[in-house]
Amino acid sequence: MNDRARILTETADARADAERLLAGLIDARSKSEARLAELSRSDILKNLTGKSALDNAINSTQRMIDSLDRVLVELRTKLSPEEIALLDELDKTA
Repeated sequence: MNDRARILTETADARADAERLLAGLIDARSKSEARLAELSRSDILKNLTGKSALDNAINSTQRMIDSLDRVLVELRTKLSPEEIALLDELDKTA
């Protein structure tokens, strides 16, 4: 695998990690909001700024995923058909 294909694979892996992180953050926000409601409390940061720390982390992670998507599209345009076929085969075995 050449450098471009390796970079594409590593970027795709980073994007998958970011997707898992995003799902975890969304789950944590739901649990946090439920717990605060259960305790009849409010999120102080959200009261002050309109967004909780988890909201900010979710937004930041989504922007990171969007950036990785743009990089992936750009990288794929620079690969030869043979390199793309090799990556597609690697994706099937992963």
